[in-house]
This record gives sequence, C-alpha cells and structure tokens, in this order.
Amino acid sequence: MEKIRIFSVWMMALILASCNNLDLNPLSESSTGNFYSNQQELEMAINDLYRSPFYSVDDELMTDNMTTRTISNAVVTGTINSDWTGSADLWTNSYKAIARVNSFMLYKDQAKDKTDPDIMLRLEAEARFIRAYQYAVLVNHFGDLPFLDKYTSLEDSYKMGRTKKDEILDFVYDELGWAADNLPESYAANQQQRFTRGAALAIKARTALYAGEWEIAKNAASAVMELEKKGIYQLHPDYRTLFLSEGQNNKEIIMSNPRSETYGVVNAGATVLGRYLTRTAGFTCSVMPTRELIDSYECADGLPIDKSPLYNPQKPFDNRDPRLVETVVKHGSDWLQFRYQPHPDTLQVRSYKDNKLVDNKDSRGKDSYASYTGFVWKKGYDQTMADRKVDDIDLIIVRYAEILLIYAEAKIELGEIDSSVLEAINKVRARAYKTTVEATDYPKVVTTNADQLRTIIKRERRVEFVKEGLRYMDLIRWRIAEDALTKPVLGIPDAVNQDRKKWPFPGIPSIDENGIPDYTPMLNDCKILGARSFNKERQYLWPIPSSELLINSNLSQNPNY
Repeated sequence: MEKIRIFSVWMMALILASCNNLDLNPLSESSTGNFYSNQQELEMAINDLYRSPFYSVDDELMTDNMTTRTISNAVVTGTINSDWTGSADLWTNSYKAIARVNSFMLYKDQAKDKTDPDIMLRLEAEARFIRAYQYAVLVNHFGDLPFLDKYTSLEDSYKMGRTKKDEILDFVYDELGWAADNLPESYAANQQQRFTRGAALAIKARTALYAGEWEIAKNAASAVMELEKKGIYQLHPDYRTLFLSEGQNNKEIIMSNPRSETYGVVNAGATVLGRYLTRTAGFTCSVMPTRELIDSYECADGLPIDKSPLYNPQKPFDNRDPRLVETVVKHGSDWLQFRYQPHPDTLQVRSYKDNKLVDNKDSRGKDSYASYTGFVWKKGYDQTMADRKVDDIDLIIVRYAEILLIYAEAKIELGEIDSSVLEAINKVRARAYKTTVEATDYPKVVTTNADQLRTIIKRERRVEFVKEGLRYMDLIRWRIAEDALTKPVLGIPDAVNQDRKKWPFPGIPSIDENGIPDYTPMLNDCKILGARSFNKERQYLWPIPSSELLINSNLSQNPNY
C-alpha cells in the first residue's frame, strides 16, 4: 500500500509514545554527530521526523466553516499579535524538523559504509522531502523566512535575516522534485511504509497552487494523476467512510499522519471530542458548523441555493449535494442512538438504545447550550468514537481528490480549459453522488467559461475538504478572507423569539462569485452570535513570534504587527 504509515510495530510504539513530548533541539542546534553511526541510527533519526507535531493542519476555526459559542479564535476576531501561540507553535516545530534534517544531511555519510546504498538514498529523499514540506508550510503563513539549507550553529542562526519567499520556494520545488525522483511509488505489503513519490509530487502541486505558480502546479498534479493509471491512487467510492476507521487504508489517501489511542496520540480525547458531538448523547456540542457552510452546498441540480428552485430554507437538507448530509447531521435523522431534532418545540426525542423518549438537549427550547447554529458535525465521527470517547483516526494531509481539483484550477488559470479540466472536477462530483464520471445522474459540470469555473472550483473545494484544514489557505490565497471573515456569525434565535414559520432560517441569501453569502436582508430575524474581524493590512501573513525577534535583531516583523 502507498499510504503513509509508520513502519513496524516496535518503531510505531517508539514514535507515537513520544509524540506528546516533543523534546527536540532548538533552531539549528544539532544532535551529537556521534549518533549517526550506522543504518539503524539513520533510520531512527528519520523515523523521529514523522512525529505528529510536524504535520498539523490549519484549524477550521480560523475560517467561516466553523464556530464556537465564544467565537474567541484570534484569527476571526482579528486579535493576532506576535505573542499568539498559533504562530509560535508552527514556527518552533517546523524549524525543529528543519534543524534535524540539516543534522542528518551533515552526518549521514558517517554511516555510509554500514548502510545499504538503496536505503541511504531513500532516507535522504525522505529527509529532503520533510525539510521542503516544512518550508512550504512556513512560507505560506509567514512569507519571507530565515533560510537554513544546511547545518548552522545555534549562534549563527540567531544572526540570520529573512530570505525572500520566492527564493525559498525555488528550493522547495527543487527538493520535492528530487525527492519524487528518489522515493518509491509504493511499498510492498510486507515492507515498512513511508513517504512516496506521490506524496512529494502532491505537496509540490499544493505549494505551487498556493503560490500561483500554475504551470508547476499543473505538472506536479498531472504526474500524480499518472500514478492513478498504475493503480496506485483512486477516489474512494464512499465519501462518508473515507474519514472513518474503515477507510484509513484506502487508495485516495496520499499522505497522512498516524493516530493511535493505544499509544496516546489522538486527534481528540474525551473533552475535545465532546465539543463536536450532540448534547442528548452526553456531549457538549460547543463547536459547530456555520450557516455559511450549510449554504455553500449546491442543490441537486448543480445550482447554488440562491439560483435553484429546489431550495427551501425551512428544509435546508432536502435536494442538496449528498456531501451535506455526510458532513452535517440532518435535522430529524438518527445520530449517536438518538433522533437529532433541534426544533425549539421538540422537547423530547427517541432514544434508540433505550427505546424511550428522553429530554432533547439538542433543542434550545430545552437546553440553552444546544448548538447555537442548530447544526452539528457528522464528517469524521461515528458511534465507535462516541462510545470510546476518543478520535484517533489518522490525520489526512493530502488525498487524491485535492490533486484533481489542483490540476483543474491550474489549467483554468493557465487558460487551458479542455475536457481534462471538466473530467477532473466531475470525478470528484460523481463520487459524491456515488456514480461514475460518465453517468448523467449527477450535476455534471459542462461549462468552459473561466469565470464560472473559478466559482465552481471555490465551491467544490469548500464542500469537499471541509474540516480537513484547507479552507484557511484558500481564503488567504484567493484574497477573500477580508470578505468572508468580516461577516457576523449567525445562529438560531432563542426559542421564545423564534417565528416557527421561518424555522430554521428566514430566507435565502444572495451568494457572490466567491461563494460568500449576504444575509443583510434577514438579520432582523436571525440571532447574531458574534462579530468577526479580519485586518487585510496585516492578516494575510502571520506575525513572526516575538520570542524570535527578541533573540535575533536581524529579524524583521511582518507589516503592521
């Protein structure tokens, strides 16, 4: 299998057990060179770089897809500053990984005579991939950076200024290309499984897309698509199970980071997991889908809700893209052994595990802390997680559906709209409807108008990748965060004030070409949960952490922080 997994049982235990205590050397400080003395130690050094803190994804709470009761996220409240832990954590962990790779590259030849040449080449390819990946993530968030492509003493590293983003990106593309040429396409079932050629090409495609390097993005994505012809990658037929334990070994996943309750590495323990699950089932439901997300799903005719005659705001789940009901729990459906119905007059619901009526804590008519938006998450959760009170599903970093949409977007921006663009988009769409790309029983994209396709790509990426950490960088690279993240967060009104004829929403917003709805005409009928704020003069980049500025006088801060 080509999926990124950790390599043997004993090594998996070693890595995962230590993931929560990331005790690595600071920027550019090497482990002792004496360590790299044989093949086993080289492998251990690279294995250590698969730790989960090196592969986090952007928090969906930094977007218009997700909200909480308090709306306290620093990005959406516009309160980011140089002391923000979000930027400090990313900076620190990425540079720790870079420093480890630089140490490996400096000392690896000490073990040359004791290491199989093929393994040595693969380990170097992994190392250079990991370093390039870290720089790709860093430049996306910070722009220009201190650039260390070789071992540098700690003292010297604290004197370094910032290298231009474009120069670092050239290095990233070259390194990812070299890694792709020297990593295997896949691994035998009985072999240790690591980063692949496809992973390197996929990250190269994503990095180039974010930078607007359309030709590089197209070519890298196309190279991954060639691997589909070899049977290495393909879309998983079931969108729902793709994100559950039963889908963890499918061919759509190009790169992921392992999670295991056994070894104490999880996405969410009981307290955090409970924020996403329903109150009637015994959880807290304090992290919710936004109304904007719900309204971003097209109707079954392929039209947005403000254009489709199929849409009824009082029945928002009817006649919609099937991904909606696989992402958000449908009103009136069975979920976690209870009927989920947030209607303010539904004060009791059926418990299917006890076969009786119970208090409906998911209705604001019964519980004032029920979902403030009236919606709860389904994507990535199931009964087994609720029973165990833990989410330890592997964290997906990149999957094949993203490659198809990268390819389509890059070709659109290059003015190369052809049948391959439509096929790439329609493959993703057809999977959502559990049909084939050639079929006629789904809203196939047929337009070749560039502006219309740009709008379609924006909608398609949003609904396909919700909760996967891609929405934030899409808002940033499309320069629409200043519009999306300055709208008020809307919720369901309190039960006593709700006009039942308008439940759960009073009307249909107009939606612009970027997929951003305008709720202005209906604000008097909606409960405003809170305001968002995004400062376009500074927030398209993150601040350099203040701790770095204090120790390095040659570092400059990003504008307006």
